[in-house]
Amino acid sequence: MKNRKLAFIVFAALTLVVANSFVYADPGKKTTGTDNQLTKKEKKEGWILLFNGTSLDGWRTYKNIPGSWNITNNTICSQKPAGDQNPDLISTDTYENFELTVEWNLSPLGNSGIMYMATEEYDHPYESGPEYQLIDDDNFPQKIEDWQKTGAAYAIQPPLVKAAKAPGQWNKTTIIVNKGHVEHWLNGQKVADYQLWSDTWKQAVANGKWKNEPGYGATKKGHIAFQASHSGVDGSGVCFKNIKIKLL
Repeated sequence: MKNRKLAFIVFAALTLVVANSFVYADPGKKTTGTDNQLTKKEKKEGWILLFNGTSLDGWRTYKNIPGSWNITNNTICSQKPAGDQNPDLISTDTYENFELTVEWNLSPLGNSGIMYMATEEYDHPYESGPEYQLIDDDNFPQKIEDWQKTGAAYAIQPPLVKAAKAPGQWNKTTIIVNKGHVEHWLNGQKVADYQLWSDTWKQAVANGKWKNEPGYGATKKGHIAFQASHSGVDGSGVCFKNIKIKLL
């Protein structure tokens, strides 16, 4: 019994150290001088920079709920407070047809997501906006279903391939929404492809987690939302950079 108790204490301590050392150290060291900028080619193609590396202009917390999102080493970061959770961060503008690219870095045991076409009618943006899932697939402390893994259209479609890098490394996500057709890309690989409001989509909603959420996927235009880390592990976190959007 003593040995098992000691092992648990050691594991908990290691978890706390790993989580707390993540957000304000590792991601920031991996940014470069070319981050959070548009190239000449991107400008010509109509890309819009949503984060310049120094200001949260264009972003606010969901429903303006008080909470802590920080700019750390030119990245937007959220770290889970002890026994609490930060509110999600949303774009001030709303979007309908678009291509969004963003790089993200998740802590070990982390759990986050990127929602789109979200409104503020409900308690959380995931109750209205479809979600691109971000999670530590291999080490998350609870069992997760395939539709909960990184790149999934959360609770709608499992990822087509496993494309995420290990926690602590930067990943690149692309989300394309065009007249209801949605594609999720991760590190150059397509990980989800579905049609909003199709019979297949309606069946997935009716048979899954969203069956009692009347607002889920109901709007054609809404906010981009970054989900605060909510893994249940104090100190777990997520950072974002190079956030760009092109209207289609």
